[in-house]
Amino acid sequence: MKNSLLNKGLSFLMAFVVLFSTLSFTIESHYCGDHLIDTAVFTKAKVCGGNTADKDFAMKSCCKHEVDVIKGQDKLKLNTFDDLDIQHQLFLASFTYSYVSLFVTLPKQVVLHKEYAPPNLIFDIQVLDETFLI
Repeated sequence: MKNSLLNKGLSFLMAFVVLFSTLSFTIESHYCGDHLIDTAVFTKAKVCGGNTADKDFAMKSCCKHEVDVIKGQDKLKLNTFDDLDIQHQLFLASFTYSYVSLFVTLPKQVVLHKEYAPPNLIFDIQVLDETFLI
């Protein structure tokens, strides 16, 4: 019980490590002078002027817009069966064939009393005779 719980926890942790090591995202920050106006992850940061249509008003000369890109791992090693040399391919194919042949299907057995319903219990004989198995 303890080992299976530990294995499940470690498997869950390793899945998150793989997920977050391959995740890429951007952090955008907008400064007006020395003051931080907005910071956004995955979206555009709001500028000083708010929702104005005039871009010149929104981006003054004192404003600064920073974009930090956090790059995740993008090169995962994916091997196929064809990447292995001939000896490893032969071993893997023979091992798989011998492992699958271990599991032999049994013939279907016919159970004759599967649909049989026991008779209704009218009197409990053991209680009436006061004979109990101990």
